[in-house]
Amino acid sequence: MLRLIPGLFLMAVAFAPHAYGFGTINGLGQSSEHGKITRIALRPLGLGPRTMAEIAGSRGRFGAVGAPDHPKRRLYNKSIAHCSAADHLATPGYPQSRQAAAAMLQACRRWIISHLNRAVVEAGRLVNPGGRIQTSEIPSFIRCTYAGGRGRAKCNVLGALGLAFHAAQDFYAHSNWSDRPASGPIHTANPPGLGNSARAPWLDPRRNLAFPKGLISGCFQGLPEKRYCKGRVRHADLNKDTGAINVANGTVGAGKSRRGRINDNFARAVRAAISDTRDKWAYFEEQVLKKYGAQRGRKIICVMRRDRSRGC
Repeated sequence: MLRLIPGLFLMAVAFAPHAYGFGTINGLGQSSEHGKITRIALRPLGLGPRTMAEIAGSRGRFGAVGAPDHPKRRLYNKSIAHCSAADHLATPGYPQSRQAAAAMLQACRRWIISHLNRAVVEAGRLVNPGGRIQTSEIPSFIRCTYAGGRGRAKCNVLGALGLAFHAAQDFYAHSNWSDRPASGPIHTANPPGLGNSARAPWLDPRRNLAFPKGLISGCFQGLPEKRYCKGRVRHADLNKDTGAINVANGTVGAGKSRRGRINDNFARAVRAAISDTRDKWAYFEEQVLKKYGAQRGRKIICVMRRDRSRGC
């Protein structure tokens, strides 16, 4: 459980209202789902333990992937950073049009890609054009902070990747991409699901695909949701935010939310999010090599993966 620390009350208040998606802390109903997904996704890359802790978080620290949920970042209530508020049903008089709902998720996709590309730009500061590693741009004893300002280059890269990973993971937690609805009629409390088992090709920054038909996420405009999202597909109706993830063996257990508990929906969302996170890191490395060339690019990638630049 999260220990009581100064500002915990503010944190509790902040975590209560928004459709965060996968959890970022151990406590307040969450089990560090973002961090666990990130660790499983990036483990095959052989990241150093300090680097992994920086991006995935550790006990008492949000890490880069959890930073969007930290109250100080002021992103916890911004739908664009969590792929939320894109609700729609094909019923007469629904309060939000299909086009408006699609626009919300398209904005989230642009957010993801913009931060991936920002990470590539920031990565250039790690190795100069002559191939010399800039050791002052790599965190050592003083860890990174992800409060929104710019700092050392590796911290900036991890911060930008964290924003992209968080939103992409929330896409699966908040949308109906991988969902299967409960049996019975489709309505606001039992919205349709697309039932996909793999990551969303539409979210791939390398491709420019048409918006997936029927893709939605849950409404969130304030609390109580029954008041602010009356007659709409709510975040509470669709989210798969929390559940059991075993980092040691990569298995995914039962979900805790209403939607996550049925039809293996939590596990389906987590598996797609793991695959997507791994692919987003792959895209980052591809773009580093493309922008900086093979020799400089490989050195940048080495610095990003290792805790120390020695041997790069």
